[in-house]
Amino acid sequence: MLGRLAAGTIPAKPHTTLRDENGRLLYEHCLTREGFNGPFTISYHLERPHVAEPFATDLAFALPQSIASTSLKRRHLRSAQLNRPEGPPLQARQPLLFNSDVVISVLFPTVSDPAYFSNGDADDLFFIQAGSGMLRCPLGDLRFQAGDYVIVPRGMLHRFILDAGVAQYWLSVECLGGLDILPEWRNAHGQLRMGAPYCERDFQKPVFHGPRDERLRQLVVKRQQAFHGFLWPHSPLDVVGYDGAVYPLIFPISKFAPRVGQVHLPPTYHGTFSARGALICSFVPRPLDFHPDAVPCPYPHSSVDVDEVLFYAHGNFTSRRGIESGSLSLHPAGLPHGPHPGAYEASLGAPSTDELAVMLDCYQPLSLTPFAAGIDDTDYEASFR
Repeated sequence: MLGRLAAGTIPAKPHTTLRDENGRLLYEHCLTREGFNGPFTISYHLERPHVAEPFATDLAFALPQSIASTSLKRRHLRSAQLNRPEGPPLQARQPLLFNSDVVISVLFPTVSDPAYFSNGDADDLFFIQAGSGMLRCPLGDLRFQAGDYVIVPRGMLHRFILDAGVAQYWLSVECLGGLDILPEWRNAHGQLRMGAPYCERDFQKPVFHGPRDERLRQLVVKRQQAFHGFLWPHSPLDVVGYDGAVYPLIFPISKFAPRVGQVHLPPTYHGTFSARGALICSFVPRPLDFHPDAVPCPYPHSSVDVDEVLFYAHGNFTSRRGIESGSLSLHPAGLPHGPHPGAYEASLGAPSTDELAVMLDCYQPLSLTPFAAGIDDTDYEASFR
């Protein structure tokens, strides 16, 4: 996403010999995107990186299933009311909304992952609503905390190590068609533009530590909506060096620099990440519109091409009644939505907003799951009248 990184010991040229201090040949491993035409990372291992053997595993998270629903209506899902079973991130996802491009889930992990995980179906994007810990992969460690986006590329072996005694509450977006920076924020050379709402310095990259052995040998791979177990004869964290452009990242939402205009700007100005069939936006505290006759509150509108999902993280959500931290609103395509009664008028003259939220505009219709049905606010649709 953000260009080449290099760490540790690597040879002067790819696909050439690299030996340890005893003269033993090390193993090159290429992780490539789009076949061999996209971004890639080359890492160098002490042992062969392709010798894990299949074994039966029961480590898995819930897969999305659709519920029968014929009602076209605006919905409010209170994710804080979900059950919170104990378990690691690898087993904790509770899918709420999904289509062929994204799966939107919430999870409340309680213990660190007991095995490594590789998602062969999607890039994973997490928003840390509450909690903290470490993402560990062969390329290094990344510390995360509340308010961070955590990006894990497809096929990247990793596990989450949670901070002890800290309650965790995460939003998850499984991006089945990939995740990237918006192309309009880059210049022709791939560098982030000076006018982009973030810069390369805002993103945290892995801190490389070299080979290590956590005494864990299990790997779980998700592929074609199924989970497959593999057993390593050695530690998979045996990388002595790497370089490339595929690696995990952390982006604190507080680093997003919001745009302000004379009048209300559309959500695209808050675009943070692009996924196939979806735009992911960040709404952060900011000054409001400064035209003397501006109406700062979002105007009523009909999204005839997208289903809109808003995850309310923190702050004062002035355009909505009954919304709380952890609420998700779903406004389906074709049905007008806008501020609750009284909010439009009350926004006149407001100088700023302190709300923090993550939004997805999804081009394919979203389906509800049984998890969503259990936390659906049945009074939400009537609240607009």
